[in-house]
Amino acid sequence: MAEKLNKNLVRDPRDFDRRSFLSNTGKALGLMAVSSPAVGALLGEVRAAGKGLGNASPARVAMDEDYWSTIQQAFSVTRGIINLNNGGVSPSPRLVTEAFVRYTWQQEDATAYTMWRILEPQSETVREGLAEIFGCSAEEIAITRNASESLEILLMGMDFEPGDEILTTTQDYPRMLTTLRQREAREGLKLKLIKIPIAPEDPSQIALEFEKAVSPKTKLILISHQVNITGQITPVKDVCRMARKRGIETIVDGAHSFAQFDFRQDDLDCDYFGTSLHKWLHAPKGTGLLYVKKEKIPKVWALMASEEKNNQDIRKFEEIGTHSAAMRLAIGEAVLFHNAIGGKRKEERLRYLSRYWMDRLRSIPNVGFNTSFDPRQFCAIANVKVDGMDPGEIGNYLMSKHKILTTPIVHDEFTGIRITPNIYTATWELDRFCDVMEHIIKNGLPKSQA
Repeated sequence: MAEKLNKNLVRDPRDFDRRSFLSNTGKALGLMAVSSPAVGALLGEVRAAGKGLGNASPARVAMDEDYWSTIQQAFSVTRGIINLNNGGVSPSPRLVTEAFVRYTWQQEDATAYTMWRILEPQSETVREGLAEIFGCSAEEIAITRNASESLEILLMGMDFEPGDEILTTTQDYPRMLTTLRQREAREGLKLKLIKIPIAPEDPSQIALEFEKAVSPKTKLILISHQVNITGQITPVKDVCRMARKRGIETIVDGAHSFAQFDFRQDDLDCDYFGTSLHKWLHAPKGTGLLYVKKEKIPKVWALMASEEKNNQDIRKFEEIGTHSAAMRLAIGEAVLFHNAIGGKRKEERLRYLSRYWMDRLRSIPNVGFNTSFDPRQFCAIANVKVDGMDPGEIGNYLMSKHKILTTPIVHDEFTGIRITPNIYTATWELDRFCDVMEHIIKNGLPKSQA
């Protein structure tokens, strides 16, 4: 069967009818997974555990430690370090890593033929799987290397005139601000930054700040779906609809939101979206996604030039020269793993883990949060602060003494420690983190650390 499938894949991906090729994306991705007995067995364990849940709600499943212990075993992570820094990059489950290795070895055989004519065309299957999760056409999805590449394609590829304003926030990701400042310096654009409330009582307060800042010169709004340093989930749909009424385009930085909590493109109503897949989808490192509305593809210049005939094709944004097919194809196994758990179950578990440690620390004197406790406004990422203590010193102590990996945050507007558990995180690891935090809050840091 695999040999027959490969023969159908030697053509250019734009030359065949993907509807006939991918009558069922799940089945097509399944063919890729079951070609390896080890991958098929690992995925089977996850699916079997899911069947045992019956009709339990995602919120109830979030507390089912027996189920999540099976998910934890799907990862090969060490327990010698308590990893609470999954926001930057996440470990992949074993089935993804094994698939990546398998595809890597496969493309080493007659590489020019195997990689370009057999493996690379199979990424069309992956494109379909990603489109299903995001709820859009596969013809609107480009596979990139990370969120930064996806967003820079947009920020460097859109036409503006001197004096045009681009609106975003002071809490936006530094690389995106650097990109916009370069265009500002080179082309006379105006980068307009607004401050948004930290841990607002209601997300509408964020939408209001964007609306107040819009001017007749505003041509683009860049908004983070989830602020990476606080975990704040923003009211993207409200901002996008406000912008559209004023003829303003919207780019959503979804670097942290995609596959962390459950949503579709319709829930955002944005024009453009970029994300990394090596965070919450658990895909190989160096994989990302770019969404561009079909009718807007021709107006965005490719970051690396593509032939004119590709002007209306989403694949023009993938013209980066020679690259490994293995990482792209192993995204397929990450999609299977994600779907086997279920997006909503995953979201509820991640939020449960955050609330687990947040609820324990919130009543301690001198502890505050730069993240809202409103479930609409947070999920896996949260930021805690301790009055009178430097977050960098706390982070160094946690890692050097207790092997607890966290992310100290020092921003012009606030400081704190970013905590990001993952679905492989055990509650006893969060208990250990809280034990240490309670100790240093009560007794202070050792003098050698302070």
